[in-house]
Amino acid sequence: MPRVIVIGGGWAGCGAALAARKAGADVTILEKTDMLLGCGLVGGIIRNNGRFTAAEEAIALGAGELFQIADATARHRNVDFPGHRHATLYDVKKIEPRVRGFLLDMGIRINFKSRVVDVDIDGSIIKGVVLADDGVVEGDVFIETTGSSGPMGNCLKYGNGCSMCIQRCPAFGPRVSISKKAGVEDLVGKRSHDIYGAMSGSCKLNKETLGENIRRELEEKGVAVVKIPAEFIRREKLSMKVCQQYAFEEYAENIVLLDTGYAKLMTPFFPLEELRKIEGFENARYEDPYAAGRGNSIRYMSMAPRDDFMQVKGVDNLFCAGEKAGPFVGHTEAICTGLLAGHNSVRKCMGMDLLKLPGQLAIGDIITFVNEQIKTEEGLYKRFTFAGSVYFERMKQLGLYETRPETIEKKVFNLGLRGIFNENLVLKKENGMKCII
Repeated sequence: MPRVIVIGGGWAGCGAALAARKAGADVTILEKTDMLLGCGLVGGIIRNNGRFTAAEEAIALGAGELFQIADATARHRNVDFPGHRHATLYDVKKIEPRVRGFLLDMGIRINFKSRVVDVDIDGSIIKGVVLADDGVVEGDVFIETTGSSGPMGNCLKYGNGCSMCIQRCPAFGPRVSISKKAGVEDLVGKRSHDIYGAMSGSCKLNKETLGENIRRELEEKGVAVVKIPAEFIRREKLSMKVCQQYAFEEYAENIVLLDTGYAKLMTPFFPLEELRKIEGFENARYEDPYAAGRGNSIRYMSMAPRDDFMQVKGVDNLFCAGEKAGPFVGHTEAICTGLLAGHNSVRKCMGMDLLKLPGQLAIGDIITFVNEQIKTEEGLYKRFTFAGSVYFERMKQLGLYETRPETIEKKVFNLGLRGIFNENLVLKKENGMKCII
């Protein structure tokens, strides 16, 4: 049985582990903190705009369980807010134990507080990864889903300082680029010629600290929009943020709140002394990041060059997904890239041809398109998501945006891919066959 080691337990890592396990591998997740989901612990938005299409494609491909768990923990469905339609808002306070339990029931090992700091590599083949406590975890194939934010130095240099975000670098240690440790030079996203990375695009308020009318509107509708007094409008924040699908005037002129268990404030940061001068926010308190009155985390500082199979170039047995694989934005994007990386990691180990998802699917198209874009200087300034900005426009132009599940399922079936992520690849090979790298 091939041994697949997933480095990082965010949404991308969970997707990779799920697909690798379904394909018949022995799977271990190494997560540096004490919880899964990473940014998904404070995010909470799926199925908005083209993300609906991608989620239904993943379900039809045979590995939609993570989306179904998010659906099952939804606080609100079919929510419209500026620039976005039919969003599902899952409860960030409830989802992690559900995902953790599901993966454990699948037989996936999850090693928490296991920070990978180095690799044991022989030529172009990784033999094992080295943990911060000097332990070594051996495997046949490795998948890096460590994200692209942290360590603290990046937030200090390219942001407004450590924002004390959900990554919790001071407590659990900084992110380490495994691809770079394996000898591959990382790609770095840019905001301008001399400023690297992008700032996370939202922060979270404690709902109980908001005015009664705002709180009631959030509970009933899932969204609340409050006009910002002119003296507190900061349009420059739009160009700083990761989430370019929210970078238009409504988000500069209004406070846009979404109910994900917290009140998700759709701006990178908002000075608390200014926020509390706005009616309904007199007692507001931040839940994440704790320093969201000052700044937010810096991301896209560490992306690995890879192919359309999600394999890292230059290393024979290293795959990547999520933000590690390019300037993707969002949980849906992380899960979908993780699914392909996990599936192909087992194909690689079993000596099978790797799977490239076709451009007739939104998932396949975005993987190829982003890969083409980040090879250019201009592409390093862009962010890509099914939900908006550059890529959602492309989806619509190519006719890939679809909101009828039965139509999406039929397309996947006609492509000969229905349930492909649900196939046990190991059982297709003779018993006892060794991994071929």
